[in-house]
Amino acid sequence: MCLVREGGGGGGGGGEGVMGLSLSPPTNFAMVEEGIYRSGFPGSLNFPFLRSLQLRSIVYLCTEPYPEENLSFLRSQNIRLFQFGIEGKTEPFVPIPQETIMEALKVLIDVRNHPVLIHCKRGKHRTGSLVGCLRKLQSWCLSSVFEEYQHFAGAKSRITDMRFIETFDVTQLRQCLYSIIYRYQGYSSNKRRLMYGEESVQKTRIASS
Repeated sequence: MCLVREGGGGGGGGGEGVMGLSLSPPTNFAMVEEGIYRSGFPGSLNFPFLRSLQLRSIVYLCTEPYPEENLSFLRSQNIRLFQFGIEGKTEPFVPIPQETIMEALKVLIDVRNHPVLIHCKRGKHRTGSLVGCLRKLQSWCLSSVFEEYQHFAGAKSRITDMRFIETFDVTQLRQCLYSIIYRYQGYSSNKRRLMYGEESVQKTRIASS
């Protein structure tokens, strides 16, 4: 299940207030692709940095409610929150739900949600699993997918996450998104962007904050 919170009519992600402030990224921050970022949980010290990214959306992968301080920031910047609750415990082990990752990927590859930040608590396991499945959709070889996962998870890499990525069936996503439009950014770019056809976008249940 996805919980969606619409940002309020705030500043729209502008740079106001950024000048003169120290821009501190959240832990484990990195660019995944143009318009897609990943990190650990951002705190108030990271808000000026997030403002500089001019985000439209955040994909949040934890089960806990989003803190009010963060929600207030999202409202002020008109940033939309998509919450996909995935358990992060190792004991007792709870498998990652394939359908949850599938729904999160649909949000992630829709360019209308870009720029988008993916995060969980530390930006390692849940975020790494989602990014790993995105890489499979992009036809990365498994060795490169695992190398990226381990780069962010470090000594805390989980075999269960890598098995999940390895067995995740991206053909299901390709089949259900038959109306995806491939958009190329000019003749000189190798980057490929994906977007749903307007007529096939399903309305997601929206919970007002």
